[in-house]
Amino acid sequence: MSASPQDFARARRILKTDEFSSVFRLRPAYKTAHFVLYTRPSPQPHARLGIVVAKRFAPRAVTRNTIKRATREAFRVAQLPGVDCIVRLARPVNSRAGPAVAPALKRDLRAELQRLFASQTPRTP
Repeated sequence: MSASPQDFARARRILKTDEFSSVFRLRPAYKTAHFVLYTRPSPQPHARLGIVVAKRFAPRAVTRNTIKRATREAFRVAQLPGVDCIVRLARPVNSRAGPAVAPALKRDLRAELQRLFASQTPRTP
């Protein structure tokens, strides 16, 4: 079965521990205020995604799931070449000023994720 660029089928996910480890061994490709992106060229023709959202940076399950959904959506929209990408939450998203699911924070996180994936899209001359 061929996966279209707009889906998030099992073939587009990094699932196994050794696959995560092989990408984590490499240097971070790009960093933003909250996220770190690790990439590695993939033998497959399509990009694959792994997401790591630690409880210590997003204690509420609602927040972690929101971050994962936003990450998957940004990945689906980005037209990436054949690379394995891991997005890791690197800093706490909760603040005393407001909950992590506030619309402004969601908008900021989505913008950061789009920048992450845009950094990996091939440049056209």
